[in-house]
Amino acid sequence: MANQVSDDLRKTPLHGLHESLGAKLVPFAGYEMPVQFEGVKPEHLWTREHAGLFDVSHMGPCFLTLREGVSEDPAAHDKIAAMVEELVPSAIATLKPGQARLTVLLNEDGGIRDDLIITRLPDEHQNGRLYIVVNGAVKDQDWAHFEEKLAGRAVVQRADDRVLMALQGPKADDVLKDEFAGCEDLSFMRCMLAAWGGAECLISRCGYTGEDGFEILIPAAAGEELAAKLLKDERVKPIGLGARDSLRLEAGLCLYGHDMDTSRNPVEADLQWVIQKSRRERADFPGAEVVLEALSNGPKEKRVGIRPLERAPAREGTEIHVNGEAVGVVTSGGFGPSVDGPVAMGYVRADLAEPGTPVELMVRGKPRAGEVAALPFVEHNYKR
Repeated sequence: MANQVSDDLRKTPLHGLHESLGAKLVPFAGYEMPVQFEGVKPEHLWTREHAGLFDVSHMGPCFLTLREGVSEDPAAHDKIAAMVEELVPSAIATLKPGQARLTVLLNEDGGIRDDLIITRLPDEHQNGRLYIVVNGAVKDQDWAHFEEKLAGRAVVQRADDRVLMALQGPKADDVLKDEFAGCEDLSFMRCMLAAWGGAECLISRCGYTGEDGFEILIPAAAGEELAAKLLKDERVKPIGLGARDSLRLEAGLCLYGHDMDTSRNPVEADLQWVIQKSRRERADFPGAEVVLEALSNGPKEKRVGIRPLERAPAREGTEIHVNGEAVGVVTSGGFGPSVDGPVAMGYVRADLAEPGTPVELMVRGKPRAGEVAALPFVEHNYKR
Protein backbone atom coordinates (compact mmCIF):
# COMPACT_ATOMS: atom_id res chain seq x y z
CA MET A 1 0.00 0.00 0.00
CA ALA A 2 3.04 2.27 -0.08
CA ASN A 3 2.15 5.67 -1.50
CA GLN A 4 -1.42 4.58 -2.22
CA VAL A 5 -3.93 7.01 -0.76
CA SER A 6 -6.80 5.35 1.08
CA ASP A 7 -9.98 7.21 1.97
CA ASP A 8 -10.13 5.13 5.15
CA LEU A 9 -6.86 6.52 6.51
CA ARG A 10 -6.53 9.79 8.37
CA LYS A 11 -3.77 12.22 7.50
CA THR A 12 -1.75 14.36 9.87
CA PRO A 13 -1.31 18.09 9.17
CA LEU A 14 2.23 17.29 7.94
CA HIS A 15 1.04 14.80 5.31
CA GLY A 16 1.60 17.22 2.43
CA LEU A 17 5.13 17.89 3.65
CA HIS A 18 5.85 14.15 3.74
CA GLU A 19 4.63 13.76 0.15
CA SER A 20 6.76 16.67 -1.02
CA LEU A 21 9.81 15.04 0.56
CA GLY A 22 9.20 11.75 -1.26
CA ALA A 23 8.27 9.72 1.82
CA LYS A 24 7.24 6.09 1.52
CA LEU A 25 3.79 6.15 3.11
CA VAL A 26 2.12 3.22 4.86
CA PRO A 27 -0.96 2.65 7.04
CA PHE A 28 -0.23 2.99 10.75
CA ALA A 29 -2.67 3.39 13.67
CA GLY A 30 -5.40 4.50 11.28
CA TYR A 31 -3.22 7.12 9.57
CA GLU A 32 -1.18 7.27 6.40
CA MET A 33 2.31 7.80 7.81
CA PRO A 34 5.88 7.99 6.49
CA VAL A 35 7.81 4.80 7.20
CA GLN A 36 11.00 6.17 5.62
CA PHE A 37 12.42 8.98 3.52
CA GLU A 38 16.05 8.14 2.71
CA GLY A 39 16.08 4.69 4.31
CA VAL A 40 15.76 3.23 7.79
CA LYS A 41 19.48 2.75 8.46
CA PRO A 42 20.72 6.21 7.38
CA GLU A 43 17.79 7.88 9.18
CA HIS A 44 18.51 5.89 12.34
CA LEU A 45 22.21 6.76 12.33
CA TRP A 46 21.51 10.42 11.50
CA THR A 47 19.30 10.68 14.58
CA ARG A 48 21.97 9.14 16.79
CA GLU A 49 24.56 11.65 15.50
CA HIS A 50 22.62 14.81 14.58
CA ALA A 51 18.90 15.65 14.84
CA GLY A 52 15.92 13.83 13.36
CA LEU A 53 12.43 15.29 12.95
CA PHE A 54 9.54 12.85 13.49
CA ASP A 55 5.85 13.41 12.85
CA VAL A 56 4.06 11.81 15.80
CA SER A 57 0.75 13.62 15.28
CA HIS A 58 -1.00 10.23 15.11
CA MET A 59 -0.47 9.93 18.87
CA GLY A 60 -3.10 10.92 21.41
CA PRO A 61 -2.31 14.27 23.01
CA CYS A 62 -5.10 15.60 25.21
CA PHE A 63 -5.83 17.76 28.24
CA LEU A 64 -7.73 16.46 31.26
CA THR A 65 -9.36 19.24 33.23
CA LEU A 66 -11.48 19.44 36.37
CA ARG A 67 -15.10 19.99 35.45
CA GLU A 68 -15.12 23.21 37.47
CA GLY A 69 -12.05 24.47 35.61
CA VAL A 70 -8.51 25.47 36.50
CA SER A 71 -7.31 27.43 39.50
CA GLU A 72 -4.31 29.07 41.12
CA ASP A 73 -4.99 26.90 44.16
CA PRO A 74 -2.57 23.91 44.36
CA ALA A 75 -5.48 21.93 45.82
CA ALA A 76 -6.90 21.80 42.28
CA HIS A 77 -3.86 19.80 41.18
CA ASP A 78 -4.30 17.46 44.13
CA LYS A 79 -7.91 16.93 43.11
CA ILE A 80 -7.25 16.06 39.44
CA ALA A 81 -4.22 13.96 40.43
CA ALA A 82 -6.32 11.91 42.85
CA MET A 83 -8.76 11.14 40.04
CA VAL A 84 -6.03 9.99 37.67
CA GLU A 85 -4.44 7.90 40.41
CA GLU A 86 -7.65 5.83 40.38
CA LEU A 87 -6.54 4.62 36.92
CA VAL A 88 -2.72 4.43 37.10
CA PRO A 89 -0.21 3.10 39.69
CA SER A 90 2.12 6.14 39.62
CA ALA A 91 2.23 9.12 41.97
CA ILE A 92 0.63 12.00 40.04
CA ALA A 93 -0.03 14.22 43.07
CA THR A 94 3.72 14.70 43.65
CA LEU A 95 4.37 16.11 40.16
CA LYS A 96 5.87 19.58 40.33
CA PRO A 97 4.77 22.29 37.86
CA GLY A 98 6.24 21.43 34.48
CA GLN A 99 7.14 17.84 35.42
CA ALA A 100 6.10 14.76 33.41
CA ARG A 101 5.92 11.10 34.37
CA LEU A 102 5.63 7.91 32.33
CA THR A 103 2.98 5.57 33.67
CA VAL A 104 0.56 2.84 32.61
CA LEU A 105 -3.22 2.52 32.50
CA LEU A 106 -4.19 -0.71 34.25
CA ASN A 107 -7.26 -2.92 34.15
CA GLU A 108 -8.73 -4.62 37.21
CA ASP A 109 -6.40 -7.61 36.72
CA GLY A 110 -3.29 -5.43 36.65
CA GLY A 111 -2.95 -5.80 32.86
CA ILE A 112 -1.57 -2.87 30.89
CA ARG A 113 -4.21 -1.04 28.86
CA ASP A 114 -1.66 1.47 27.56
CA ASP A 115 1.45 3.41 28.50
CA LEU A 116 1.20 7.18 28.61
CA ILE A 117 2.98 10.35 29.73
CA ILE A 118 1.20 12.62 32.20
CA THR A 119 2.46 16.19 32.64
CA ARG A 120 1.54 18.85 35.17
CA LEU A 121 1.44 22.12 33.26
CA PRO A 122 4.13 24.66 34.19
CA ASP A 123 1.58 27.48 34.50
CA GLU A 124 0.60 27.56 38.18
CA HIS A 125 -2.60 29.37 37.20
CA GLN A 126 -3.68 26.11 35.49
CA ASN A 127 -3.78 23.78 38.46
CA GLY A 128 -6.50 21.23 37.81
CA ARG A 129 -5.38 20.49 34.24
CA LEU A 130 -3.02 17.76 33.09
CA TYR A 131 -1.43 17.25 29.67
CA ILE A 132 -1.58 13.57 28.70
CA VAL A 133 -0.22 11.75 25.65
CA VAL A 134 -1.50 8.24 24.97
CA ASN A 135 -0.69 5.83 22.15
CA GLY A 136 -2.30 6.49 18.79
CA ALA A 137 -3.54 2.94 18.20
CA VAL A 138 -5.65 2.96 21.38
CA LYS A 139 -6.34 6.67 21.92
CA ASP A 140 -10.09 6.45 21.33
CA GLN A 141 -10.53 3.66 23.87
CA ASP A 142 -8.22 5.43 26.35
CA TRP A 143 -10.22 8.63 26.13
CA ALA A 144 -13.47 6.69 26.47
CA HIS A 145 -11.97 5.05 29.59
CA PHE A 146 -11.15 8.46 31.10
CA GLU A 147 -14.63 9.76 30.30
CA GLU A 148 -16.33 6.70 31.77
CA LYS A 149 -14.31 6.53 34.97
CA LEU A 150 -14.19 10.29 35.58
CA ALA A 151 -17.66 11.16 34.33
CA GLY A 152 -19.04 14.34 35.85
CA ARG A 153 -15.70 15.11 37.52
CA ALA A 154 -13.26 15.85 34.69
CA VAL A 155 -13.38 16.70 31.00
CA VAL A 156 -11.18 15.31 28.20
CA GLN A 157 -10.13 17.80 25.51
CA ARG A 158 -8.61 16.05 22.48
CA ALA A 159 -5.60 17.76 20.93
CA ASP A 160 -4.90 15.35 18.06
CA ASP A 161 -5.96 17.97 15.51
CA ARG A 162 -2.63 19.71 16.23
CA VAL A 163 0.87 18.84 15.11
CA LEU A 164 2.88 16.76 17.55
CA MET A 165 6.47 16.51 16.34
CA ALA A 166 9.60 15.13 17.94
CA LEU A 167 13.09 16.52 17.37
CA GLN A 168 15.54 13.89 18.58
CA GLY A 169 19.31 13.55 18.69
CA PRO A 170 22.40 15.19 20.18
CA LYS A 171 21.99 18.35 18.06
CA ALA A 172 18.29 18.81 18.95
CA ASP A 173 19.09 21.20 21.80
CA ASP A 174 21.19 23.53 19.63
CA VAL A 175 18.63 23.51 16.83
CA LEU A 176 15.52 24.13 18.89
CA LYS A 177 16.84 26.86 21.19
CA ASP A 178 16.92 29.16 18.15
CA GLU A 179 13.14 28.80 17.94
CA PHE A 180 12.24 28.47 21.63
CA ALA A 181 14.60 30.35 23.91
CA GLY A 182 14.96 28.59 27.24
CA CYS A 183 14.18 25.09 26.02
CA GLU A 184 17.88 24.25 26.42
CA ASP A 185 17.46 24.73 30.19
CA LEU A 186 14.81 22.01 30.47
CA SER A 187 15.90 18.68 31.92
CA PHE A 188 14.50 15.29 30.91
CA MET A 189 10.73 14.94 31.49
CA ARG A 190 10.20 18.68 32.00
CA CYS A 191 8.13 21.01 29.85
CA MET A 192 7.55 24.69 29.11
CA LEU A 193 4.90 26.80 27.44
CA ALA A 194 6.00 29.03 24.57
CA ALA A 195 4.78 30.83 21.46
CA TRP A 196 5.87 30.47 17.84
CA GLY A 197 4.45 32.62 15.06
CA GLY A 198 1.71 33.73 17.41
CA ALA A 199 0.71 30.14 18.17
CA GLU A 200 0.77 28.69 21.68
CA CYS A 201 3.04 25.66 22.00
CA LEU A 202 3.94 23.10 24.62
CA ILE A 203 7.59 21.93 24.55
CA SER A 204 8.48 18.73 26.43
CA ARG A 205 12.02 17.38 26.82
CA CYS A 206 11.25 13.76 26.08
CA GLY A 207 10.93 11.34 23.19
CA TYR A 208 11.06 7.67 22.35
CA THR A 209 14.47 7.13 20.78
CA GLY A 210 16.76 7.00 23.81
CA GLU A 211 18.34 10.22 22.58
CA ASP A 212 18.06 13.71 24.00
CA GLY A 213 15.30 15.67 22.36
CA PHE A 214 11.92 17.36 22.51
CA GLU A 215 8.29 16.89 21.61
CA ILE A 216 6.40 19.96 20.42
CA LEU A 217 2.60 20.31 20.49
CA ILE A 218 1.59 23.18 18.19
CA PRO A 219 -1.53 24.21 16.21
CA ALA A 220 -1.67 22.67 12.74
CA ALA A 221 -0.89 25.65 10.48
CA ALA A 222 2.00 26.88 12.62
CA GLY A 223 3.24 23.30 12.96
CA GLU A 224 3.55 22.96 9.19
CA GLU A 225 5.59 26.18 9.06
CA LEU A 226 7.80 25.17 11.97
CA ALA A 227 8.50 21.71 10.57
CA ALA A 228 9.45 23.18 7.18
CA LYS A 229 11.75 25.71 8.86
CA LEU A 230 13.46 23.10 11.02
CA LEU A 231 14.11 20.93 7.97
CA LYS A 232 16.00 23.79 6.33
CA ASP A 233 18.64 23.41 9.06
CA GLU A 234 21.49 21.24 7.78
CA ARG A 235 21.58 19.43 11.13
CA VAL A 236 17.99 18.18 10.73
CA LYS A 237 16.52 15.48 8.49
CA PRO A 238 13.01 13.99 8.33
CA ILE A 239 12.78 10.55 9.93
CA GLY A 240 10.12 7.89 9.40
CA LEU A 241 8.47 5.29 11.58
CA GLY A 242 10.96 2.62 10.56
CA ALA A 243 13.89 4.36 12.23
CA ARG A 244 11.68 5.37 15.15
CA ASP A 245 11.08 1.66 15.75
CA SER A 246 14.73 0.62 15.47
CA LEU A 247 15.82 3.49 17.72
CA ARG A 248 13.33 2.64 20.47
CA LEU A 249 14.23 -1.06 20.21
CA GLU A 250 17.93 -0.34 20.72
CA ALA A 251 16.92 1.88 23.65
CA GLY A 252 14.95 -1.01 25.20
CA LEU A 253 11.67 0.92 25.10
CA CYS A 254 8.35 -0.94 24.89
CA LEU A 255 5.89 -0.58 22.03
CA TYR A 256 2.31 -0.96 23.20
CA GLY A 257 0.48 -3.87 21.60
CA HIS A 258 3.76 -5.70 21.09
CA ASP A 259 5.97 -5.63 24.21
CA MET A 260 3.06 -5.04 26.57
CA ASP A 261 -0.71 -5.36 26.57
CA THR A 262 -3.52 -6.41 28.89
CA SER A 263 -2.00 -9.88 29.23
CA ARG A 264 1.09 -8.37 30.96
CA ASN A 265 1.41 -6.50 34.23
CA PRO A 266 4.06 -3.81 34.89
CA VAL A 267 6.35 -6.17 36.80
CA GLU A 268 6.44 -8.70 33.96
CA ALA A 269 7.06 -5.82 31.53
CA ASP A 270 10.01 -4.64 33.70
CA LEU A 271 8.18 -1.37 34.33
CA GLN A 272 7.83 -1.74 38.09
CA TRP A 273 9.78 1.52 38.47
CA VAL A 274 6.68 3.48 37.41
CA ILE A 275 5.07 2.49 40.74
CA GLN A 276 6.37 4.86 43.42
CA LYS A 277 6.72 3.73 47.02
CA SER A 278 3.70 5.73 48.18
CA ARG A 279 1.44 3.96 45.68
CA ARG A 280 2.81 0.54 46.64
CA GLU A 281 2.04 1.29 50.27
CA ARG A 282 -1.48 2.54 49.54
CA ALA A 283 -2.22 -0.36 47.16
CA ASP A 284 -5.20 1.53 45.80
CA PHE A 285 -4.68 1.25 42.04
CA PRO A 286 -6.40 -1.15 39.61
CA GLY A 287 -5.06 -4.69 39.87
CA ALA A 288 -2.95 -3.79 42.91
CA GLU A 289 -3.23 -7.27 44.43
CA VAL A 290 -1.83 -8.94 41.30
CA VAL A 291 0.88 -6.34 40.74
CA LEU A 292 2.06 -6.26 44.36
CA GLU A 293 2.14 -10.06 44.52
CA ALA A 294 4.43 -10.06 41.47
CA LEU A 295 6.59 -7.39 43.12
CA SER A 296 6.87 -9.42 46.32
CA ASN A 297 7.38 -12.90 44.89
CA GLY A 298 8.67 -12.14 41.41
CA PRO A 299 6.87 -12.56 38.07
CA LYS A 300 6.60 -15.89 36.29
CA GLU A 301 7.91 -14.29 33.10
CA LYS A 302 9.92 -11.15 32.49
CA ARG A 303 10.70 -8.84 29.57
CA VAL A 304 14.38 -9.05 28.62
CA GLY A 305 16.75 -8.11 25.84
CA ILE A 306 17.73 -10.83 23.36
CA ARG A 307 20.89 -10.85 21.25
CA PRO A 308 20.83 -13.21 18.29
CA LEU A 309 24.40 -14.47 17.89
CA GLU A 310 24.01 -14.96 14.15
CA ARG A 311 23.15 -12.33 11.54
CA ALA A 312 19.56 -13.48 11.05
CA PRO A 313 17.20 -11.22 13.04
CA ALA A 314 14.59 -12.73 15.35
CA ARG A 315 11.31 -11.02 14.52
CA GLU A 316 8.18 -10.62 16.61
CA GLY A 317 6.57 -13.99 17.30
CA THR A 318 9.84 -15.96 17.21
CA GLU A 319 9.77 -18.70 19.84
CA ILE A 320 12.57 -18.75 22.41
CA HIS A 321 13.78 -22.24 23.40
CA VAL A 322 16.17 -23.68 25.98
CA ASN A 323 17.16 -27.34 25.59
CA GLY A 324 14.40 -27.81 23.05
CA GLU A 325 11.67 -26.44 25.36
CA ALA A 326 9.71 -23.30 24.53
CA VAL A 327 10.42 -20.79 27.32
CA GLY A 328 9.29 -17.50 25.82
CA VAL A 329 8.63 -15.40 22.75
CA VAL A 330 10.16 -12.41 20.96
CA THR A 331 7.86 -9.37 21.02
CA SER A 332 10.06 -6.91 19.05
CA GLY A 333 13.04 -7.68 16.88
CA GLY A 334 15.07 -6.40 13.96
CA PHE A 335 18.42 -5.00 12.93
CA GLY A 336 20.08 -2.46 15.21
CA PRO A 337 22.08 -0.05 13.02
CA SER A 338 23.96 1.47 15.97
CA VAL A 339 25.12 -1.92 17.24
CA ASP A 340 25.52 -3.27 13.68
CA GLY A 341 23.64 -6.46 14.40
CA PRO A 342 20.27 -7.97 15.21
CA VAL A 343 18.58 -7.10 18.51
CA ALA A 344 15.30 -8.14 20.07
CA MET A 345 13.13 -8.00 23.17
CA GLY A 346 10.79 -10.60 24.50
CA TYR A 347 9.51 -12.54 27.48
CA VAL A 348 11.21 -15.55 29.05
CA ARG A 349 10.66 -17.56 32.21
CA ALA A 350 11.87 -15.48 35.12
CA ASP A 351 14.53 -18.06 36.08
CA LEU A 352 16.11 -17.55 32.64
CA ALA A 353 16.13 -13.72 32.68
CA GLU A 354 19.77 -13.29 33.74
CA PRO A 355 21.89 -11.58 31.02
CA GLY A 356 24.17 -14.08 29.31
CA THR A 357 21.72 -16.99 29.54
CA PRO A 358 22.03 -18.95 26.27
CA VAL A 359 18.84 -19.47 24.28
CA GLU A 360 17.79 -20.83 20.91
CA LEU A 361 15.73 -18.62 18.59
CA MET A 362 13.42 -20.54 16.26
CA VAL A 363 13.94 -18.48 13.09
CA ARG A 364 11.97 -19.96 10.17
CA GLY A 365 11.68 -23.19 12.10
CA LYS A 366 15.42 -23.58 12.68
CA PRO A 367 17.16 -23.02 16.03
CA ARG A 368 19.59 -20.10 15.96
CA ALA A 369 21.99 -19.26 18.79
CA GLY A 370 21.14 -16.30 21.00
CA GLU A 371 21.45 -15.04 24.54
CA VAL A 372 19.55 -12.97 27.05
CA ALA A 373 20.99 -9.44 27.12
CA ALA A 374 20.79 -6.45 29.42
CA LEU A 375 18.68 -3.51 28.26
CA PRO A 376 19.18 -1.02 26.75
CA PHE A 377 21.39 -2.08 23.86
CA VAL A 378 22.41 1.59 23.40
CA GLU A 379 22.76 3.77 26.49
CA HIS A 380 20.21 6.55 26.90
CA ASN A 381 21.43 10.07 26.23
CA TYR A 382 18.88 12.08 28.21
CA LYS A 383 19.67 15.44 29.84
CA ARG A 384 19.26 14.80 33.54
